Amino acid sequence: MNTGSDEPGEVAVAPDETGTDEERSEQERGLGSRAPEFIKARRLLHVSWQVGVFIIGLAVVVAGIIMLPLPGPGWVVIFGGMAIWATEFVWAQLVLRWTKRKVTEAAQRALDPKVRRRNIILTSIGLVIVAVLVGIYVWKFGMAMPWKIKNQ
Repeated sequence: MNTGSDEPGEVAVAPDETGTDEERSEQERGLGSRAPEFIKARRLLHVSWQVGVFIIGLAVVVAGIIMLPLPGPGWVVIFGGMAIWATEFVWAQLVLRWTKRKVTEAAQRALDPKVRRRNIILTSIGLVIVAVLVGIYVWKFGMAMPWKIKNQ
């Protein structure tokens, strides 16, 4: 039977619910090294390649960790280092897949109108509390900085 198709002899295929086209192509590609074939063919060259990829990825991840308390896109750089590692190492590919899945789920939850409304209300309450505390401080001490206030 032709479900959803007007052409004779053409069978409609039910949509695949395993994810987007990008996720499916990533799953079809499989896990493992993405090094060029001539490198994978030679054991010593492949191990050297993996060591180089590991060191470069480590440098990028360390730079991202340093950027966490300092100005800079720390998490983005850390995930960039993980992506470098994922070109060679299965464990990094699995971590990135898990992370992508969790970020997608969080984005979907954040777009839920109930969650957005709750977040806006909580943010507003937080801002009111901060404004009240700042107002009390200014009323009691004036515009003096906390480290310049003398004990009274």
